[in-house]
Amino acid sequence: MHNSSIDDAFKERVYTLIGSIPVGKVAAYGQLAKLAGAANQSRAVGRLLKNLPAQSSLPWFRVINSQGKISFPVSSEKYMQQRQLLESEGVMFINDKVNLKKYQWLEDS
Repeated sequence: MHNSSIDDAFKERVYTLIGSIPVGKVAAYGQLAKLAGAANQSRAVGRLLKNLPAQSSLPWFRVINSQGKISFPVSSEKYMQQRQLLESEGVMFINDKVNLKKYQWLEDS
């Protein structure tokens, strides 16, 4: 029984990767999908994050989109929460964007 093609092994790899993103760094959904062995599954990564248990200690907020933007609507509570958490770790925003060259984890992997 597959949850829209997300298997448990992929899920575990994604969670492990998210847990590995260091303080002050970000990763893109597609980057995590690729590192987890399913390059075309960035949406699946997004779904996994959306369904994280509330008590999860994973740094979900370090995952942003490939344009360096937070995926929540700019004025939403979740957006503000994610931005605040990132800024508290030293990640800077310019025009609501993060400079991926500067802050992306494993830039050349």
